[in-house]
Amino acid sequence: MNKSFKIYVYPCNKSDSFAHAFLPVDFEPGGNYASESYFKKVLLNSHFITKDPSKADLFFMPFSIARLRHDPRIGVEGLQGFIGDYIFKISQRYPYWNRTGGADHFYVACHSIGRSAMEKAEEVKLNAIQVVCSSSYFLSGYVAHKDASLPQIWPRREEPPGLASSKREKLAFFAGSINSPVRQKLLQEWRNDSEIFVHFGRLKTPYDKELLGSKFCLHVKGFEINTARIGDALYYGCVPVIIANHYDLPFSDLLNWKSFSIVVATLDIPLLKEILKGVSSKEYLELQSNVLKVRRHFQWHFPPTDYDAFYMVMYELWLRRSFIRVPLGALGDSIG
Repeated sequence: MNKSFKIYVYPCNKSDSFAHAFLPVDFEPGGNYASESYFKKVLLNSHFITKDPSKADLFFMPFSIARLRHDPRIGVEGLQGFIGDYIFKISQRYPYWNRTGGADHFYVACHSIGRSAMEKAEEVKLNAIQVVCSSSYFLSGYVAHKDASLPQIWPRREEPPGLASSKREKLAFFAGSINSPVRQKLLQEWRNDSEIFVHFGRLKTPYDKELLGSKFCLHVKGFEINTARIGDALYYGCVPVIIANHYDLPFSDLLNWKSFSIVVATLDIPLLKEILKGVSSKEYLELQSNVLKVRRHFQWHFPPTDYDAFYMVMYELWLRRSFIRVPLGALGDSIG
């Protein structure tokens, strides 16, 4: 992959009115949706890019959902129309979309609105590769195995202090808002427990100390199936417990999630303590050892480092590249 995989990016000039949403950011991305910006920033500066579309395995549509949704000219309400117009334009100006119906095209979005932004571009949902954080195979807008799950990760550069010497005296920890029935159920069952610490609202103690002091860290479905909590748990050496039905977990084609996490069905929230206490000391040490091994796959770097989040996403794309090609000459150099 590293030597032969090539991607063509649909061009955009700095003078274009929406250049800010198509060109890579010129700052260090941050926050919940940093993964979208990091991927594009790293990709467009990588050796995977080709200016010769005849050599491309995949075609990247570089629009940024995160930036367009905050643009007063577009906003949330205008996203569907904007993306629909964009697909129409590239299909008219270039032959590449039409020869495969978009099957060798992809876009990247971390905000959950990314999937619904494709409502006026059905071909994207049906054919193109959607690399998205909100990867629920229960919803019609996401197709497992065609699409790919993007990990939602807060960018961090330094090793967490005290990781090696941390004493994990709490059984499990969660902090977040009550924004889903699943979280309401978790609160009802465990809000007053002495071993499972469930916090809603502002924490009185530092978030990192809670993660470093807990054996298990809970990822619980909120508005969407994805949050940054899996990345947080791995970064701080805490074994993730995933309570989110139908989550197509990031890099599931490449990683054995059972070796470093525990998946609990939402119906089994009342059995949570029994499940976690049923993990023997030996089993836990093996889980945590694997957590420390896979941490590097859930970190962004600029420039990228081997096996980091960027290279993992690239390998997912490599696995999904299309082998079906229509000769360019059959369609002409351009359309429209």
